[in-house]
Amino acid sequence: MGLFGRRPRLPAQHRPALAPGERVLAWATVPADGGTAAADGGTAAADGGTAAADGGVVVVTNHGLWVPDRTDRWGWHELHKAVWSGRELTVTPATRVADRDGYAVVADAPVRTYLLLSPGNVPEQVRARLTRSVGYTVHHRLAVGGVRVVARRVTGVDGLTWTVRYDTGAAADDPATVAATDDLVAAARAATRPADL
Repeated sequence: MGLFGRRPRLPAQHRPALAPGERVLAWATVPADGGTAAADGGTAAADGGTAAADGGVVVVTNHGLWVPDRTDRWGWHELHKAVWSGRELTVTPATRVADRDGYAVVADAPVRTYLLLSPGNVPEQVRARLTRSVGYTVHHRLAVGGVRVVARRVTGVDGLTWTVRYDTGAAADDPATVAATDDLVAAARAATRPADL
């Protein structure tokens, strides 16, 4: 810890390539044997990332989350869920499976877990930023299964970006399900549109 309990600056060798206006809010080291595991037990990311041999760092910025096994960051809108166990940060990223008129269909990508022995403010910042990115979320029952309609705030994008996530077993490609989902998204958009526009 630095003077007055402040955490030291992120070492230059671990500083990711930040975008203009992006700033580091918190960071924590990952031990060499303590992270980057996918839910299936593998260490290679489905997106082509590779596990960092030295463990690396988890970096929280105002734009998203940088993790050791990826060369780019996840934007806050690209994460479905993050859970802090007291020692491990587990994140569930989203993967885009289809684009529809005015919204995208997303599903859970493999869960990733990172051991953080000295987490600092990482858990609090992840929770705050992830929560702040959600502008609207409602779960709806369908004829088979259900769907969650979500509007997210995306850095650099004006307004809300809409996605849906079907429950396991929902008939996502059924024409009746698609039509019902279109109606649900349209109703949600209308309900969240500012009244003075």
